[in-house]
Parts: sequence; structure tokens; C-alpha cells
Amino acid sequence: MTRDAVVTPTRAALAAGAALALTAAVPAMASAPGGTPTPSSGAAPSQTTAARETPVTAAVATPAAVPAKRRTPAIRATTERGSGLVGRTAVYAGRVRHHSAGQHVRLEEHRGSKWRAITRDAVGRDGRFRVSTKISSMGDRSVRLRIVSNSRGKGDIERVEPVHGFRRAYASYFGPGLYGSALACGGHLSPGTVGVAHKSLPCGTRLTLRLGDRQVEARVVDRGPYVAGREFDLTSATKSRLGFGSTGNVMVDR
Repeated sequence: MTRDAVVTPTRAALAAGAALALTAAVPAMASAPGGTPTPSSGAAPSQTTAARETPVTAAVATPAAVPAKRRTPAIRATTERGSGLVGRTAVYAGRVRHHSAGQHVRLEEHRGSKWRAITRDAVGRDGRFRVSTKISSMGDRSVRLRIVSNSRGKGDIERVEPVHGFRRAYASYFGPGLYGSALACGGHLSPGTVGVAHKSLPCGTRLTLRLGDRQVEARVVDRGPYVAGREFDLTSATKSRLGFGSTGNVMVDR
């Protein structure tokens, strides 16, 4: 016996619905770029797509402005004439590194327990300066150079050679023929004895003698000279170090 295929109304309805759904999906797939299906308007975009489409703005930290550090200036005295006859002028010159506009270099003298300003000079654009002072007395005067600080720059201090005053004195020398003889201040004279003879300065008194660009530190070791017009007698060693002749003027600080 032959059976006929029976299609129920329910199955027919299902087949028709599937066909309609397939027909609606094909145009939507074709309209997407590259043939890639796009989700329907009611569907929520995936997490990956949302992350790709959302622009990311990186937060860049702006560094805080660092204030420029003020450098301490440095004084360099390149030329000095700190010694000479009383009444002459001592001169100090040099250059200041890292100076600021409007700064001054001041020459100060130590008097008592304080430093007191003598004179000053404005620092030039190239950092150069020049100050001077009168040599007013024999011996040493302690002086220093100082750059004065202002609102634009710090200050600096540099010690320099003291101002040293001399006077002229007429001298002669002694030595040959007297080596081995006793000295009035003790000991015996030898070719290597560095010293001077003077009529009244205490034995052992230290003094500085200068002739030209040569300078010698010596002590009073004997009495003399006993020739009119001569104030000092130099030993042979002192004479040689100064480049002194037989008689003449020398500069002394006593």
C-alpha cells in the first residue's frame, strides 16, 4: 500500500518563515564593506569594536619649571703690585667669573677687628676690575678683595698679598776677612749667614730688604756700620741674594 506524504500546517509555516528570514539577511550582508555582515540596529557592539572605535587620549605630564641656579662669582687677581715705597700706590687687578650686572669689587683693609672698605671698582662686561690704594706705612697691611653681592648675584671674597711699605736706606756690606769672627748678637759669621748689622735695632729683629725685583727676609745679627751715612751692613749671603753691589740704596721695611 502506498503512503502519501502529509505536510502539516505547522511545518509549512515554519518553512515559509525561514525563507523570509533568509531573504532579508542577504541584502544586509551585501551592503556591509568587504561583504562583512553588520549587526542589526538593535544589537550592542562587541567590546573589541567599542575599544577600537573609541579614541584614546594620553595624559602627558608637564614638568615643573626649574628656577635657574645662581652661581657664586669667583675673583681671580691676575696682577698685583702690593709693595713699594711709602707714598706710592699698590694696585690690584683681575677678573671675576660668573659676575652679574651692576656688581662691584671692593678693596678692604683689616683695621682693629673689622674689615673696612678702602675703594671699589665696577665689574666690566668682560669681568675685569682694577682697584688701588696708597701705601701709607712701612710693613704689612692686611687687605682683601671682595665682590659685593646684589639682587642678581652672590658675593665672593679673596685674600690677596698684603700691602707692604718700604723706605730707602743707604747700605754697605761686610764678610770677607771676617769669617769666623764673633757676632754681637751671638754666633759666628760665615759665608752662609743671612743677616744685617744695625746700630740700634734689637738683635733678632726681622726685616725685609728689597732691590729691584729681588727680596730677602733677614735678621739683625751684628752691630754697625760705623761709617757716616751708612745705615745697614749686609752680610755676604744677603748681598748675593739681593744682587747688591758694594754700597748703595736698598729698600727696607724697618
